[in-house]
Amino acid sequence: MWGVALKLKQCVSISVASTICLLITQKANAETVPSGVITDIPRLNDIERPRTSIKDWLAQESPTSQVLQITGVRLQETEAGLEVVLETTTGELSAPETLIDGNILIADIPNAVLALPDQKEFTTKNPAAGIAAITVTQQENNQVRVLVTGIEDAPTLQIGANNGGLTLNISAATSDPDIEITVTAQKRTEDAQDTPLSLTVIPRQQLEDSQINSFSGIANNTPNFTFSSSSSGSAEYNYYSMRGLSNFNAFTNQDTVAFYVDDVPFDYGGFLDLGLIDLERVEVLRGPQSTLYGRSSPAGVVNVISRQPTQKPEFGLSASYGSYNSRELQLSLSDAVIPDKLSFRLAGAYNARDGFIDNTTLNRTVGEVSKLAGRAQILWNPTPEWSVSFNTYASDSDGGNPTYNLRNAPDPFQIDQSVDGFARLSSNTQALKIGYDGTGFRATSITARRFTNQSNFLGDNFAELDLLRQIIDINSTVWSQEFRLQSPESADSLRWLLGGYYEARDFNVVNDTIERTATAAAIFGLPAGRNRVSAEQSRNTYAVFGQLDYKPVEPLTLFAGLRYEAADSTLNRRRVFEAASGGVIPFGSELKGAEISSSTVIPRFGLQYQITPNLMAYGTIAQGYRPSGLNYRADDDATRQYREETSWTYEAGLKSSWLDNRLMANLSVFRTNVNDYQVLLTDNDGFFRDITNADVDITGLEFELKAQPVKGLDLIAGVGYVDSKFHNYSNPFTGINYSNNRVPLAPELTYNLAIQYRSAGGIFARGELRGYGTNYFDDANQIKQDPFVLVNARIGYEWKKYGIYLFANNLFDTRYINSGFFFPPPNVTAGFGDPAMYGVQIKASF
Repeated sequence: MWGVALKLKQCVSISVASTICLLITQKANAETVPSGVITDIPRLNDIERPRTSIKDWLAQESPTSQVLQITGVRLQETEAGLEVVLETTTGELSAPETLIDGNILIADIPNAVLALPDQKEFTTKNPAAGIAAITVTQQENNQVRVLVTGIEDAPTLQIGANNGGLTLNISAATSDPDIEITVTAQKRTEDAQDTPLSLTVIPRQQLEDSQINSFSGIANNTPNFTFSSSSSGSAEYNYYSMRGLSNFNAFTNQDTVAFYVDDVPFDYGGFLDLGLIDLERVEVLRGPQSTLYGRSSPAGVVNVISRQPTQKPEFGLSASYGSYNSRELQLSLSDAVIPDKLSFRLAGAYNARDGFIDNTTLNRTVGEVSKLAGRAQILWNPTPEWSVSFNTYASDSDGGNPTYNLRNAPDPFQIDQSVDGFARLSSNTQALKIGYDGTGFRATSITARRFTNQSNFLGDNFAELDLLRQIIDINSTVWSQEFRLQSPESADSLRWLLGGYYEARDFNVVNDTIERTATAAAIFGLPAGRNRVSAEQSRNTYAVFGQLDYKPVEPLTLFAGLRYEAADSTLNRRRVFEAASGGVIPFGSELKGAEISSSTVIPRFGLQYQITPNLMAYGTIAQGYRPSGLNYRADDDATRQYREETSWTYEAGLKSSWLDNRLMANLSVFRTNVNDYQVLLTDNDGFFRDITNADVDITGLEFELKAQPVKGLDLIAGVGYVDSKFHNYSNPFTGINYSNNRVPLAPELTYNLAIQYRSAGGIFARGELRGYGTNYFDDANQIKQDPFVLVNARIGYEWKKYGIYLFANNLFDTRYINSGFFFPPPNVTAGFGDPAMYGVQIKASF
């Protein structure tokens, strides 16, 4: 019937006058059952109720029974799971009577009362892997109940030694954390396989195994997503594309993909050269997310989530050294100041590398880079329902010389520039997040500030000449406030969310300058000096949004979302020529207080159907949106304003998991129609200056596979196909028709494959492959990169707390370009990808 390691006397109270006692005794095998271990715990539904134990009955009847006060509850993580320490002022608590009901472990402690100093009961959620919640409450008859809810199955219990009080050692049944993953893509916690959208999730272990610390590393593991620097060996500007929509429209300052780091929005390609450190996971949402995330997400969203403070001391260290004197150091530290109340986490990283580009004119190697980043977080839980966190992040990078070379140069890493430039970026953010998780609803408030400063200087590509220089100095300050009310985590058939968002952004262009040198003046007979544009742009954005999920029958869920968003923008702008000999000559009149406003309603709706427990299908129709704006580089009113961009995406997908989640396969197909896609144009001198609108049609698919055929062996694969073409598009200045041409920076094919083995004996090996189809860099499709493949490899040995690894990136030293443009016309200038890099890494964690 039941197996117990202790003799239990259980009584059923029938009336005050009579009590029937049932004595159940099972002999414990002392050789096979350790002392203090409760095994074969009875299921609650196997036991007749109501009843009271003999100990509780004696506690009521005997005046000599000692009732102990539990004055504190502490949690301590262990290698096996979690310790629940129940503290008393005097005396030792009795061993609990233990039952199981489904995935809940119930431990009833007799002759005890809960006397916590600042709360009536103790509650905590997700305290350890495999455990959803722990509650400690007062019951009748001087009994205290401990409920431990497992995520999959009921945890197991062992009684630990304690000098007074009682220690419960809890072990939870958990799945492989790399296979079953929880995400917050829809601003609520849910399993990734239950989320009705095309979603790539990179968990912490995979981030560490792949050495991912940048957005380009994230893109390399995501179908239909590319991210790279425009120049060689530096990060003057970052180009990206997702599902056929790129940010090749730099001066609109309105992105096609929304980037978030710990709930703080990041935007503008020149500001994305960030050091991503101490990460918990990354979520890449493909397809329009404008309903929940707003204007900058018609192609998708990248959510970066850092590791949270821990309740026990934790220290991590990683160091590496490699090619071109590359060196990297990462540190992290976390601990609880007040257990279960106040904790912190600190993380920092430094990496640097010498240049690999040989400048024959200056007779030295150029392109050295360095980056320093740090993060600090404080987490306060005043009560089980409330959480308050303050998070700050700072990054400073010196990107070295933004180097370009002729597309057909015999050696892409040998140049003849007369000046050595730089690309510098500094950024700092602060965010305050307040959360309430109650039984009836949840509330979240996120207040964030971000300041970014970018400063670039680069020379021309004329061999051994110094004719033109470009100088960029930009800074931006963004304040944002988001507030959400939503249904509780326990909601099932009906889930709802209501929210509001406000953002104020000041984007200041101190310098956007083309300098003509004395050499150029002598050659072309023009005055030497600086053609300088400066501007101040401000934008206020207001939005309200909501989403409703309803399950009319068990396998079917219907959902709909709606967002109303409005934006007001102003622009002050001036253009002057600052002669080298002195004097300032204005180009036209100064623009003051130019204004533009836009507003729209953004819908999203769809359904998901659980065909079988292992297979889910979904379909969505969603709108993407980017507002109209003012181009600060334009010289006249006719070309200054560009229209708002709208798109409709129709998507269907399948998500499946098999063999106890050891095999996952997901497929999505989509069609996107874009009206008034915002396109960047060059002027007669080859400089990007104007913006126009065009229509775009996109068709594509994505397939992802994760498998663990045997323990320790992992396979991860992804394939993305996208056909992104212009529709009814002619250049308004030249009249050339580009209809049916492919959209720049949107390769037709992307694919990734990773094979990894980690043995119990400590051997680690990983191979990665990333492939790209044909990619174009101009509207005429005359500048292109043919298909190519990059291969990375990593091998090492791991101990329990240490590891040492050898790695190689771009193992076969493949040559390819990340950008290309006609400058000076008709020459093609390009930015090349990095060469092969080799190195060694050591890691330690305590």
